[in-house]
Amino acid sequence: MRVGLQIPSFTFPGGPEQIGPVYGRIAREADQAGLHSLWVMDHFFQIGMVGAPEEPMLEGYSALAYAAALTERITLGTMVTGVTYRHPGILVKTVTTLDVLSGGRAWLGIGAAWYEEESRGLGVAFPPTAERFERLEETLQIAHRMWKGDESAFEGGHFTLERPLNSPPALRRPHPPILIGGGGEQKTLRFVARYADACNLFDGAELPRKLDVLRGHCEREGRDYAEIEKTSLGHFGATPSVDEAVDAVGRLAERGIDHAIFSQGTGQDLAGVLGEALAQTEKIVPAGRAAG
Repeated sequence: MRVGLQIPSFTFPGGPEQIGPVYGRIAREADQAGLHSLWVMDHFFQIGMVGAPEEPMLEGYSALAYAAALTERITLGTMVTGVTYRHPGILVKTVTTLDVLSGGRAWLGIGAAWYEEESRGLGVAFPPTAERFERLEETLQIAHRMWKGDESAFEGGHFTLERPLNSPPALRRPHPPILIGGGGEQKTLRFVARYADACNLFDGAELPRKLDVLRGHCEREGRDYAEIEKTSLGHFGATPSVDEAVDAVGRLAERGIDHAIFSQGTGQDLAGVLGEALAQTEKIVPAGRAAG
């Protein structure tokens, strides 16, 4: 079982001048605690389920690059980049740069985008849902092509790349893992089966059914379901005890999750607790389940 930490809010005590020091400390603590992954949201306005739009929000890849310089082992990703935010070729270059500078620790976390308010606020195109999914599929195709070193022209319905050159190449082999966020059963989970290395689902009552849907898509796509890393995103109402964290991770492992990611709430200090829980592997990983 792998355990990760998501930082969704940068509303730290002391105002903007404390964002860098506090965020850096959390990243270092997560790394030193042995957590597998560190995630930030790829948003430009704060989202409603966390806080008001006006609350501090860092640009995701700059924040990850800063964390990469302060850490040694933890993997780094956005949860997740909306496909409308960046041209696919630039996005692949951005993730590749993070991968190279971090020593092969980058993820590509991506989804179809949903936050219309921030897009309209900053003048970013926000096409209808069907088109966003079309753009998502083309972006996934472009990512695979560029990470294979295929420089042949790409002509899609929305994107044209005459020479998708990607130099230097990513360090991670065969490429930085692609994680698709979301539980949409008709398109999102089908794209996971067809293009992705990992899915990300909310920890909740529907989790087992979503995994069953993904399994079905894998069967139809001829993909081994076991190849896909099943990740979940959850949170604690208050800072948990180590035993509570162990129980949460164990429950998720029993439900078929390989990589449990927890979102840090305001005022919580999760990195150390999760690290201590992770160390209790005999309690976290049920018999017959290998640690990631």
